[in-house]
Amino acid sequence: MSLFIGIDSGTQSTKAIVLDLESGKVVAEARASYTLIPNLPVGHMEQHPSAWTEALDKVILAVLEKVDRAAVAGIGVSGQQHGFVPLDENGEVIRPAKLWCDTSTVPECEAIMKKLGGPKATLKKTGNLVLAGFTAGKIAWLKKKEPANYRRLRHVLLPHDYLNFHLTGQYFMEFGDASGTALMDVRKAAWSKAAIDAIDPKLAQFLPKISQSHEAAGTLRPEIAEKYGLSTSVVVSAGGGDNMMGAIGTGNVESGVVTASFGTSGTIYAFSKKPVCDPDGEIAAFCSSTGGWLPLLCTMNVTSVTEHMRNLFGWDVKTFDDQVATVPAGSDGLLLLPYYAGERTPNVPTGSGSFIGLNAKTNTQAHFARAAMEGATLGMNYGLRRLAQLGVKAKEIRITGGGAKSPVWRQMMADVFGVPVVAMVEDEGAALGGALQAAWCVARQSNPKAKLEDITRRIVALDEATRCQPNKANVAVYRKMQALHDQLSQVLRPVFPVQRKIANG
Repeated sequence: MSLFIGIDSGTQSTKAIVLDLESGKVVAEARASYTLIPNLPVGHMEQHPSAWTEALDKVILAVLEKVDRAAVAGIGVSGQQHGFVPLDENGEVIRPAKLWCDTSTVPECEAIMKKLGGPKATLKKTGNLVLAGFTAGKIAWLKKKEPANYRRLRHVLLPHDYLNFHLTGQYFMEFGDASGTALMDVRKAAWSKAAIDAIDPKLAQFLPKISQSHEAAGTLRPEIAEKYGLSTSVVVSAGGGDNMMGAIGTGNVESGVVTASFGTSGTIYAFSKKPVCDPDGEIAAFCSSTGGWLPLLCTMNVTSVTEHMRNLFGWDVKTFDDQVATVPAGSDGLLLLPYYAGERTPNVPTGSGSFIGLNAKTNTQAHFARAAMEGATLGMNYGLRRLAQLGVKAKEIRITGGGAKSPVWRQMMADVFGVPVVAMVEDEGAALGGALQAAWCVARQSNPKAKLEDITRRIVALDEATRCQPNKANVAVYRKMQALHDQLSQVLRPVFPVQRKIANG
């Protein structure tokens, strides 16, 4: 028996699963929750990295209580992308991590792109724009806003890198997650000197060497091995960002598969054997954590929006779904731009949630609930259509994340996207991806030609009971709502910065 632990360290919680590679079954699961640092100014989203390590230790110890520790061969870590964990020369955290959803760095991002020659020149040099969610702006923010902390900086890590560091003691970064920093030339899969120099030439010294995704980050350091009751020979694989590991967990490791993740944020992505760079910069030109590329769209507001609405009304999840189902597709014209935390696709970092279509008929809790769910889904479809324009077309979409658990939402996805959707047997796609990557990493130690796709084909399974076909009438309604959504997003862009200034006093 060979067991592999998969970790998904997210914005709200850390999940762990244990995969029995021989049976292909998940034999243990655990979860631990934490929160964002409260009462920060609008646009600032931060967490203490210690919350992640404490949760990591908790969930690993919990799943190990349910399995044979001696059979554990590897651990793979998925983490939220783009976050900035600054460490000093001793490997100590200098300040709280700024997260993917932090949009406070717009001026710094604009300054970096100006030094690179503007947006078009930036795209040419790196393949990606420097967006507020990405890591580069956060580093520039630290240099500008907290110079004393910046002077202490010696190591730049991403959230999953920091967890790997906790487990192994090694400073390690792989191609997939690194491509989300905006400091990398994704076409060459190498650090971009131009992007680094636009912040600080010395920054190059603080970035780890970028490693291949099949390489191990290391093995468990003795203190951790003793805490877990595991061998120091347990391999910690490269890991990756949550989207990259979610791709592995949904079998999205070869051409022809499209995955949509409906979590706190939303992503749609597809594997590619070559870089897919959007000349408009709306689709992220990421690398995968499998040795290829992963063109991806990201929206920052998905289940976070429906959760806000659900909590506002004091409903449980079933009541929320039941209420949504009472309102017809299109919510009788009520539309929500769900930009609670700004937005990345389309790039509206100063955006805020905005309703249009309120009247005596639509001023009901059920309408608000459905409009929230529809608004998040229409935001995802904005990016799906852009992917199609770049040649990445979906005949079917594999869905994962909290939103995929809702039958009402699954049908809405099919109607908005206009293609069938189907959920996975194992819903924790990122955690499963971590376990599968770890299994691949260990397999390559004895067989350097071992292929990840051979493992995913055997393990990853679709839950056919969840498959939804598009309803033609609803598809037509959502095409009209999509046009309204896109138009409203454009019209309000000059207004959003004014509103944010008022909100921040």
